[in-house]
Amino acid sequence: MSDTETQASPAPTAEAVLRVLVSSLVEDQDAIRIEAETFGSTPRLTVRVARNEMGRVIGKRGRVAQAIRTVVRAAAVKDDTEVDVEFED
Repeated sequence: MSDTETQASPAPTAEAVLRVLVSSLVEDQDAIRIEAETFGSTPRLTVRVARNEMGRVIGKRGRVAQAIRTVVRAAAVKDDTEVDVEFED
């Protein structure tokens, strides 16, 4: 087993909450991609949206992105894990 391993859903509740939050911010629902990977013991949820909508997800000075991270980390408590949330172009 390697350190970088893609699993079906290491944090299903956190991933579902992340999907709801991101989908409420963007217009192009079909462009939302959330990849769940495990690095060591911490799952990482990587969010990709349409290039022209990344600004909506990041927000001014990253405030929306930080709020999303906070809510998703709180939801990950139900999954009994900690998660990292990354936003990529």
